[in-house]
Amino acid sequence: MSRKYFGTDGVRGRVGESPITPDFAMRLGYSAGQVLVAQHGLPAGERPAVLIGKDTRISGYMLEAALEAGFSAAGVDVCLVGPMPTPAVAYLTRALRLQAGIVISASHNPYYDNGIKFFSAQGAKLPDVVEQAIEAGVEAPMGCVASDRLGKARRIEDARGRYIEFCKSTFPNDLDLRGLKIVVDCAHGAAYHIAPHVFHELGAEVISIGSQPDGLNINAAVGATAPKALREAVLAQRADLGIALDGDGDRLVMVDQVGNIYDGDQLLYAIVRSRLLQGPVAGVVGTLMTNLALEDALRQDGIPFARAAVGDRYVLEMLVARGWLYGGENSGHILCLDRHTTGDGIVAALQVLAGLRQQGGSLEALLGGLRLYPQKLINVPMPKGFPWRDSPAIAKAQQAVEAELQETGRVLLRASGTEPLLRVMVEGRDEALITRLAESLAAAVATAVGA
Repeated sequence: MSRKYFGTDGVRGRVGESPITPDFAMRLGYSAGQVLVAQHGLPAGERPAVLIGKDTRISGYMLEAALEAGFSAAGVDVCLVGPMPTPAVAYLTRALRLQAGIVISASHNPYYDNGIKFFSAQGAKLPDVVEQAIEAGVEAPMGCVASDRLGKARRIEDARGRYIEFCKSTFPNDLDLRGLKIVVDCAHGAAYHIAPHVFHELGAEVISIGSQPDGLNINAAVGATAPKALREAVLAQRADLGIALDGDGDRLVMVDQVGNIYDGDQLLYAIVRSRLLQGPVAGVVGTLMTNLALEDALRQDGIPFARAAVGDRYVLEMLVARGWLYGGENSGHILCLDRHTTGDGIVAALQVLAGLRQQGGSLEALLGGLRLYPQKLINVPMPKGFPWRDSPAIAKAQQAVEAELQETGRVLLRASGTEPLLRVMVEGRDEALITRLAESLAAAVATAVGA
């Protein structure tokens, strides 16, 4: 059964357009509530309960209220936490022994987009089969339980403090961050009132940027998707390090004291290398977008590597299936399953900082000479559902690029799971060559899509 509404990271779209409308959100909450009631055989008289968090988008108020109404109509209690990073919702759902967690966020997208994603009682993304069951219920007429069975809503007042303490607990007890000056960029997003406190309470001097959300400025020229702002702040403040999160706090990019920017592949490798000092690492999972240089470096370290489909949920599924602990995406989603059940930008940053504290030296030194191969990624607008795999023109253009690259690189075409785009990526050792080939292939794709 194909999914109509759920993409790689929940339901997402432009606010006011299907499916990100208040009536859909209410039906989604009602359907999800029915699925949860059926899944969890609670004792008679006890209602299932879910937690709802959101990022700082102005549309979060509307969608939160609609979801709450839907869950209540299905007989499910709702715990509200307000603006809270996505990984915080995963943690709190598990810590409070709730049946599910819901995040209202479009992650790194602009404010006029929003989305709804779910976590299981274990703090992991819902399996595809459960999302399919929820989708099926959305299409059915909405009902309502009897008045005496309606769900109630309450606010969790200490959620922020609980999560701050959890993040700090993932950093070694015998270490601190005293003497470090760190710039923290919260992308005007959900971590604005959390991330600076975590690093400050561990001893660092913290300068915050991107920490004044107004409902419209989330991810706007700040955060993990726009690290130039962090780089400029690190250099201007003469800081030791910079940490950038995205709008919902599950991505991480870092900057060192001389302005070098480090992406998810590099930071994942830094964490894995520091873990090697504690013992063997069974394996690492990346995605189809992971840089070849990381795969080569792990091979030289004797660490198995596997690629999952793009999306941190698929990285997690492969990690669990193989019994491994570490994985991530070059976009900055990094999973350390010995610390958390999902990707967490704050927790990942703390693991990098722990490695720096334990080994000394710079972030560049922690990477052990890893140099990423050039990648050129071009996003080509494409109508949703366009059959690009069946296009002879696209296939021919891709084959021509692969023939010119031979064994010196690779080509990847994939439809975005969150935006109406076809992502065209060419990777290799010769930057000028891959740039030319990527632009040529993207132009051919654009022509084929527009034909």
